[in-house]
Amino acid sequence: MRKTQTIASLGMSIAAAGAFLVMASGCSAGSGGSAQTPAEAPPSAFSSPSSAAPVPSTAAPTPSAPSSAPAAPAPAPTPTTSAPSAAEQQLATLDVEQRVGQLFMVAAKATGVEPATMEALNSYHVGNVYLSGRSKAGTAPVTSVVSSLTSTVSAATTGGLPLSVATDQEGGFVQVLSGPGFSQMPTALVQAGAGPAKLRADAAAWGKELRSVGVNVNLAPVLDTVTSPEFAPSNAPIGHFQREYGFTPHDVSVLGNAFADGMKDAGVAPVVKHYPGLGRVVPNTDVSSEVRDTATTRYDPALEPFQAAIKGGARWVMVSNAYYDKIDPANIAPFSPTIMETMLRTDAGFTGIVVSDDLCSAAQLKAWTDADRALNFFAAGGTMLVCADPSSIPAMHQAVVKKAQTDPAFRAKVDAAALTVLRVKAGQ
Repeated sequence: MRKTQTIASLGMSIAAAGAFLVMASGCSAGSGGSAQTPAEAPPSAFSSPSSAAPVPSTAAPTPSAPSSAPAAPAPAPTPTTSAPSAAEQQLATLDVEQRVGQLFMVAAKATGVEPATMEALNSYHVGNVYLSGRSKAGTAPVTSVVSSLTSTVSAATTGGLPLSVATDQEGGFVQVLSGPGFSQMPTALVQAGAGPAKLRADAAAWGKELRSVGVNVNLAPVLDTVTSPEFAPSNAPIGHFQREYGFTPHDVSVLGNAFADGMKDAGVAPVVKHYPGLGRVVPNTDVSSEVRDTATTRYDPALEPFQAAIKGGARWVMVSNAYYDKIDPANIAPFSPTIMETMLRTDAGFTGIVVSDDLCSAAQLKAWTDADRALNFFAAGGTMLVCADPSSIPAMHQAVVKKAQTDPAFRAKVDAAALTVLRVKAGQ
């Protein structure tokens, strides 16, 4: 997220949605979920011949009368099916434009919503927003801004599904909301000094402030491990701003996840970022292109904080915009099936929302058109695309809808991703 801003058809049946569930990862607010395997009905009982031994007799044997009819075969077990979940039922009511809208999170200025954001919500069915920029006005004006956003929810826009409302409330240099009613949060490096128990309590208090204005998702904490205090000033995206919780994977895991747990305690979903880590790069992907991590591997120790977050119930993981030369040198992380599907889904067992960093304004993405950015992200296994420039939404949304209508394999990815989003929203 830019640090200076802060960042097929309506007629698809419930049964079809259930089929996509089998392909899609299950999601819930606090634990992995998956479709339960239907229990088979027990076979019907039937009579069997007596096994008692014959009684000896001195009389001549009497020939047995032939059976009048063969024994009736046992009826086949009747298969049972699970009832569709709430998310599956919701998915079945959405047309393709609304399903695609659930896969975007668009920026809304924290000081007042611009027309382009309202167009994205009303005309392009976008189902998720994040407050960007800086507001120092306190809780009352922010509550008004959030209300103007959530008022767009209707049968015609999101199919009546609520918005996820997010912001970047890390602390220090990255705190979107401040003023009366909001605490002044220190940097992550300073937060770490409180220890995990105090940090969790502090984060719960900060999370309650967010909930009080209608924010239910926090694009934090940072779980990137900066390699050393000496390197930190040169690490433009993280260390330069003291966004790290320490300089070893263990410390980052314990302290960063204490922050995440505090947010969950307050009813705010934490978004752990920036998988698989930005602690080893020098330039910032927001303002530089060709940013590459030349060290991180598929089974790197620096993945520990993310793995712990996933095991602890995190339902949102943000991928970075960097290249990872020892993992997938040809693709930036949000275009990499190796990172988003193999590593996150298979290796780490993550079943929640794989959310991008900003794909609309970051310099790292300048080589691709808006349409290709969206198509590449969802084709590679992404779930929700973050866009800092609302004017990019029409081209992105239209490209994804068009491809979903003509490419069954891509449509399956869209439906599976939409179902994942709906399950997280429903707390399943």
